[in-house]
Amino acid sequence: MNERVEILGVKVDAVTMAQAVERVTNLIAAGKPSIVATANAEMLLRATHDDELKTILNAANLVVPDGAGTVWAAHHLGKFMPERVAGFDLVQELMKIAPAHDFKFFLFGSAPGIADKAKSKAEMLYPGIKIVGTRNGYFTADDEPEIISQIKNSRTDVLLAALGVPKQEKWLFAHMNELKIPVSIGVGGTFDVMAGVVKRAPLWMQKARLEWLFRAMLQPSRAGRLLALPKFVLKVHKQKKALGCKL
Repeated sequence: MNERVEILGVKVDAVTMAQAVERVTNLIAAGKPSIVATANAEMLLRATHDDELKTILNAANLVVPDGAGTVWAAHHLGKFMPERVAGFDLVQELMKIAPAHDFKFFLFGSAPGIADKAKSKAEMLYPGIKIVGTRNGYFTADDEPEIISQIKNSRTDVLLAALGVPKQEKWLFAHMNELKIPVSIGVGGTFDVMAGVVKRAPLWMQKARLEWLFRAMLQPSRAGRLLALPKFVLKVHKQKKALGCKL
C-alpha cells in the first residue's frame, strides 16, 4: 500500500500515474464494488464543510492527487507526493490498456449527446475498446431505477460518472452496493474534453501547473470558483501550524 497524506481531513494517496493505473487494475480484478476519487484543491476545500463528501472520500478505495494544488499542499505539509494524477489522464491511461485487459466502460453524465461523442472519440483513439453504454447526466429521482438497471445490465467493469462535484461522488457512493460495479470514478468534465466541447490547457501550461488559469480564461463563468484557491492555501497553512510545523 502507498502512503496516504491527510490534507484538510481527507486522506490522499501518494501515487504516481503508473501506480494509480495498477491499483485500479487490481480493483477491477478483485471484482468488489469500489470507488476512485480525483481530489483537486476545490474538492478538498469543499470537504471541509461537507461532512458527507469527506466521509465518502475517506471511504474511497483510491484518492488520487488531481491538481497542482493537492501536490503543493502535501509538499507544504512536509509529506511525499510524487506527482499530479489528473482524472482526465487517468481515464485515458485506463482506456489505453483496456483492449488488452478486456475492460468494459460505461459513460454516465454530462449534457445530452456528450457521452456519445466521448464514446466515439475513445473508440477512435483506442481501437478495440468496449464502451458498453452511455447515459446523460440529466435525470430526476424517478429516472434512477432505470439508470441503475441500465448500468447493472451492461456488466461494465468501470463506471465513469461526470455529474460534477460533489453530486457524482455522492451518487456513486449511495448506489455502489446496488450497482455492483468493480470500479466507479467521478470524472467531472472529462467527457466534455473528450467530446471536444471544452479545450484542455496546452501541455506547457499543464506542466507549469497553470491549467486552472487556462480554464478560467476559457470559461469566465468559472472565475468565481478561483476564489477557492486562496481559501485552500490559507486552510493548508493553518493545518501546517496546527501540526507544529515550521512556516
